[in-house]
Amino acid sequence: MTTTKQARIGIVTVSDRASAGVYEDISGKAIIATLNDYLTSAWEPVYEVIPDEQPEIEAMLKRMVDEDGCCLVVTTGGTGPAKRDVTPEATEAVCDRMMPGFGELMRTESLKYVPTAILSRQTAGLRGSSLLINLPGKPKAIRQCLDAVFPAVPYCIDLMEGPYLECDESVIQPFRPKAK
Repeated sequence: MTTTKQARIGIVTVSDRASAGVYEDISGKAIIATLNDYLTSAWEPVYEVIPDEQPEIEAMLKRMVDEDGCCLVVTTGGTGPAKRDVTPEATEAVCDRMMPGFGELMRTESLKYVPTAILSRQTAGLRGSSLLINLPGKPKAIRQCLDAVFPAVPYCIDLMEGPYLECDESVIQPFRPKAK
C-alpha cells in the first residue's frame, strides 16, 4: 500500500569544526547525494550542522522527530572513541528503543575496508515513529554503510506507519516481505 505523503528526512552533521566559522560539510552533502541516488519518491531534507555537544545533539534529534516530522534522521560524525564523540550517547538518550542490528551491520561492512572499523560506535534507534541512524564521518564510509543498511530502512518505516519510500532498484533494492 503506498501513500502520497512526502517523506521528511533529517540529516545532522556533528562536528566541532562547524562552530569554528568557515566549514564545508562534505559528509552531510554525501548523505543527501546518496539518498537522492536511492529514492525515487518525493522527499525533503531537513539539514543541520551542529557541534559535538550532547545536549545540542539531543535537542536537534528531538526537534527533527517531534516538531519537523522526520520519519528518518541520519547523523554523521561523533561516533568514534574520542572524548568529544557523543553522538551515540545522544541518540540512545532520545530513543524509545534501540536497533542494534544497524550498528552491527555497518561495522561488519566497514571492516571489509579498514581494520579500525571496530572503533566505530554507530548505532540506531526508534523515537516515536521515526528511525534514527548514526553514520561515520567520511563520505566513502557513509555510502558503504548506507548501502549495507538501507535495504531495511523503507520496510522499517512502513512498520512504523511512515511514508512509503520508493527506491531506484537499479541502485538499491529495498526488502519488503511479500504478502501471503
